[in-house]
Amino acid sequence: MKYALAILFSFTLCAAGAAESPAQKDDPIGRNLFPPELVMSHQQQIGLEEYQRETIKKEIGKAQSKFLDLQFQMQRESERLIQLLQARPLEEAKVLAQADAVMRLETETKKTHLSLLIRIKNSLTAEQQAKLMDIRRQEEK
Repeated sequence: MKYALAILFSFTLCAAGAAESPAQKDDPIGRNLFPPELVMSHQQQIGLEEYQRETIKKEIGKAQSKFLDLQFQMQRESERLIQLLQARPLEEAKVLAQADAVMRLETETKKTHLSLLIRIKNSLTAEQQAKLMDIRRQEEK
């Protein structure tokens, strides 16, 4: 049970961190968005303005709060799913309904993550986005 919760916790942290992975260059969605770490680690290079910095910080804070709520909900629903999976015999309808509840939370987590990345990109000018794309290409080499 702890193992399953650890996996779910790790998933949530990965989503919350919005970390850029090496596979991202093969990801057409990720390639067009900017994780907060990339923006913040190159804020001077891209000429990030104070109002943009504050906007991004506010959006990250809102997303982190939502991730925390979703994490607690996902742990609770995952525990329920694990309990159902330990029954003999398994009640297929109950297990599938509970799996749906867990997957809805996973979807909401991904949607929150995508929303954060959209808001970050929308807070940047076209020039800043172009500079970040160049920086990303340089870092991939």
